[in-house]
Amino acid sequence: MALILISSDLFIDTMNFIHKWNRPKPPICGRMEASPILSDPAMNLEAIKLSQLRALNAIADCGNFSEAALQIGVSQSAVSHAIASLEADLGVVLLSRGRHGATLTPVGERVLVHAQSMLNLLELIGREANLAKGLQGGQVRIASFRSAATHLLPSVIAEFQKRYPSISLTINEYRGDDGVEQALRAGRVDIGLTCQPSTPEFDSWELWQDEYIALFPPQAQIPDPITWADLAQYPFIAPPTHDYCAILIWGHLTRLNQTLKAAYEIMEDSTMVSMVSQGLGATIMARLAAEPFPPEIQVRALPQPLKRPIRVATLASALHPPAVYAFLETLRDLAMPKSAQSTQPVA
Repeated sequence: MALILISSDLFIDTMNFIHKWNRPKPPICGRMEASPILSDPAMNLEAIKLSQLRALNAIADCGNFSEAALQIGVSQSAVSHAIASLEADLGVVLLSRGRHGATLTPVGERVLVHAQSMLNLLELIGREANLAKGLQGGQVRIASFRSAATHLLPSVIAEFQKRYPSISLTINEYRGDDGVEQALRAGRVDIGLTCQPSTPEFDSWELWQDEYIALFPPQAQIPDPITWADLAQYPFIAPPTHDYCAILIWGHLTRLNQTLKAAYEIMEDSTMVSMVSQGLGATIMARLAAEPFPPEIQVRALPQPLKRPIRVATLASALHPPAVYAFLETLRDLAMPKSAQSTQPVA
């Protein structure tokens, strides 16, 4: 083995240099040096807004920009601008846009996890503040499908605001029960109105039984009461097969061994009513979804009744402020659609 001899002075000088190099460097002006990531000129973290994170979360939930805009109550262009700004601030592409919607990129999926954590923490801050305010302030957030929001909630909200004028309310409308339940799970709302049977993760109670009725064109010669054969004489205007109302209607007909063939499948309730009023066919709809009736169409009870239960749901694991319980109490006391208060016959 070869030996390399160095002078003692050179050895000491070398060790002093190594010690000086490895010694921790003092902070500049009493502050820690910035992380290379945070000082990346390609990123502008200070410019990121909560509205951008909400937009990202909504798109991940809905799969496209238009439904995400409806979920958070802004325009589609506002959602597009929020995502474009967020991507510019971070210097990465978060979403892959295509003809069939938008999907998260790999880095978008990782960013979404942190964004959801930040939004959840904000909700917790709001809940702590609401708990401290009691009934002297705070907010109640409600999610509902359209017909329940239209016919059940307004009178309840009016009375609630008389009782508790310092508590604010917000209503988010969703196309179906899935959106309402997801909003409850995510902590975006406190109370939801749904039609589907409740699962153990929700505390729920039945608010109302909404009957299904048959709508006929203005010039139709329709007896009262009707038979299923009377309904089968007309082109049947049905909701889409995946819709909760369609599942109820087709299941009802199957149990009764009745057959109707859908001539049209229409998503919007107002479109179905308009088509009936124009003489394009007949339909079966939930009463709250059909009201207000155009004066020219004919309304009949079904030969065998069908109803959908409307339920009030809250997340079982959530800690609710007093304002939420106060609204639930008002809802129990007052919720009744105007049609139920009328003594007029269906026809």
